[in-house]
Amino acid sequence: MKIAQECIGCIINQSLKVADAIGADSVLTKRLSSTVEAMSKDFSFTLSPPEVASDVYEKMAEIAQKEDLYAEVKELSTQKAQAFIPFLQEQIQNSSDRLLTATKIAVAGNVIDLAAAVEFDLEEEIDKIFHTEFAHNDFEAFCLELQQAKKVVVLGDNVGEHIFDYLFIEVMQELYPIIEFYYMVRGNPIINDVTMKEAREAGFDKLCNLVDSGVNTPGFAYSRANKEAQELFDSADLIISKGMGNYECLSPSHRQNICFLLKVKCEVVAYSLGQRVGDIVCKLV
Repeated sequence: MKIAQECIGCIINQSLKVADAIGADSVLTKRLSSTVEAMSKDFSFTLSPPEVASDVYEKMAEIAQKEDLYAEVKELSTQKAQAFIPFLQEQIQNSSDRLLTATKIAVAGNVIDLAAAVEFDLEEEIDKIFHTEFAHNDFEAFCLELQQAKKVVVLGDNVGEHIFDYLFIEVMQELYPIIEFYYMVRGNPIINDVTMKEAREAGFDKLCNLVDSGVNTPGFAYSRANKEAQELFDSADLIISKGMGNYECLSPSHRQNICFLLKVKCEVVAYSLGQRVGDIVCKLV
């Protein structure tokens, strides 16, 4: 996906979210917003939203003199997500379709998105996710791909959400023990996306193969990935792409067998998918 006109205002507004997250004073807040507004005049419509956002966030981090703009917020998101784990484990254990339940849990976690135009409440999402149908439902086809796969890559998205991804991978490993699973994260802090730091803290290095993609974008931009990540992406039997940022970067992609799992949180992505804001999606391409 390339950026649309609607994306510009959304990206500019993110400067205010950053200012709030870091407790910026009025002077710094003004500098952040004016800088992003000035940058917006040169946004390239040949790039995806995550590629444009990467330049904006790197500039804001430089101005704020803070390597990880959302460090404290990410810690709180992780703690909040962890509080739901006992309940979610019970739901999985008592489910007649453990994979479907775990998949929906992974999608519910996708609401933890600080770059989204529309924000959703995590507790509310968890309350209703088990009774919500996928608006685009390729779950059966996804299951068939898993049955035939030997190497599966899960593209991580946001911190907090990654705690739910852990449960998702855990269930898939139990159901498909011959599959080699990989969890791929961002190359450096960008918005509230998961990096090696948060993934290791959550134990992914002990759960499955943990891979640093090398990308500096809030989405898997293949051209910016390191060689290891590109080779893994190309050789995997199935890619499970979490969240809107990965969808935006991989629509279209040079490969097939990508399953997009996400909550629709903006009109541009809703239009691309032929869905509505608030819908949950399991789309295999």
